[in-house]
Amino acid sequence: MTPVKPRLPATAADPDSTTDASRRKWLAGTARAVAGAGLLSLVDPLVRAGAWAAGSDAPEQAEVKIGFIPLTDCASVVMASVLGIDKKYGVTITPSKEASWAAVRDKLLNGELAMAHVLYGLIYGVQMGIGGPRKDMAVLMNLNQNGQAITLSSKLSQAGARDGESLARLMASEKREYTFAQTFPTGTHAMWLYYWLAAYGIDPMKDAKVITVPPPQMVANMRVGNMDGFCVGEPWGARAILDKIGFTAVTTQAIWTDHPEKVLGTSADFVARNPNTARAVTAAILEAGKWIDASPENRRKTAETIAAKSYVNTDASGIVDRMLGQYDDGLGKRWSDAHPMRFSGDGAANFPYLSDGMWFLTQHKRWGLLKEHPDYLATARQVNRIDVYKQAAQAAGIAVPAGEMRSSKLVDGVVWDGSNPAAYADAFKVKA
Repeated sequence: MTPVKPRLPATAADPDSTTDASRRKWLAGTARAVAGAGLLSLVDPLVRAGAWAAGSDAPEQAEVKIGFIPLTDCASVVMASVLGIDKKYGVTITPSKEASWAAVRDKLLNGELAMAHVLYGLIYGVQMGIGGPRKDMAVLMNLNQNGQAITLSSKLSQAGARDGESLARLMASEKREYTFAQTFPTGTHAMWLYYWLAAYGIDPMKDAKVITVPPPQMVANMRVGNMDGFCVGEPWGARAILDKIGFTAVTTQAIWTDHPEKVLGTSADFVARNPNTARAVTAAILEAGKWIDASPENRRKTAETIAAKSYVNTDASGIVDRMLGQYDDGLGKRWSDAHPMRFSGDGAANFPYLSDGMWFLTQHKRWGLLKEHPDYLATARQVNRIDVYKQAAQAAGIAVPAGEMRSSKLVDGVVWDGSNPAAYADAFKVKA
């Protein structure tokens, strides 16, 4: 089905100021305009008739509280709520701004949050009993691919470090303690940081000190000299450049093109108790991601929306460029990235591939977070709820790939396809 790109009338024009009041007025106009433009009629007639939101298929919970961290990639959760897409599936999504990934984890475990925009590796860490108490968890969908970055301090660029190779030379010649920050010990940013450093012969466990810092606090901590570099989601990489305290050494899509990133995560028992709710929320967020990706204009409007104080709380100018794939590394290089953050890719960005989940387990084993090899495939089949995803994708009119695995070549030239995870994890030269 070819998506129709709605032409938004004047009521949905960008707000003429950055006040919360103007944003609220604009968002209300945007939601009305999108509905009027026919976007919400792009799904199967049975869905429009309420077949997935009535009778035995009705969501068990009318209101669903979904935690998020102030990052660009919370966008599809926010827009599903702002545009009213959630209502079509019989639920009301209530986004809940959280302070840290540890807080998200704890609230998922105690039931204060029904679901969350959450790090892929955090969900797997809880499943395995590392990085928090063990609990059976569920990944309902991948929220986005790409769009994170490793930022190094301006002081390192002045000392000659501008990429992985020159950083390795500097660290070998200048013997001091180097500190790098990630956002959660088992999370995506820790794994991207470790993988990139190790690709250049830097052992993150022996050659550096690694600390955990919540995403919104990264820039402030670098400003006062608490770290030499960090890996985090946008807009905080771009913010470091705007504040002239750091530069982008590498984007995560350059480490792994179209890598998995945040997921819609919840507990396994929530899905068992509320299967219809899980399906309805997943479908709504799938459709929101499709809307975001449909046009540059939709991406700009999304950037303006999530910039508000209640969401990311930063200037939209710090979000929109990288959301559109326009990059500036802070050292004079500018480019249009072929693989920017994406929220749908006609479904390619959202499918919870088993190999994606297994990859995080291989890295947890590589870095000593897991002491023994788990049953990689069985764990991924348990956590990644492909059954729920397929039902939601059908409801939202999203294509589903033919296979449950995929193959990728990472920055070090090593191919990952999920075929032999134990051998893959053991083969790295730099590991714990």
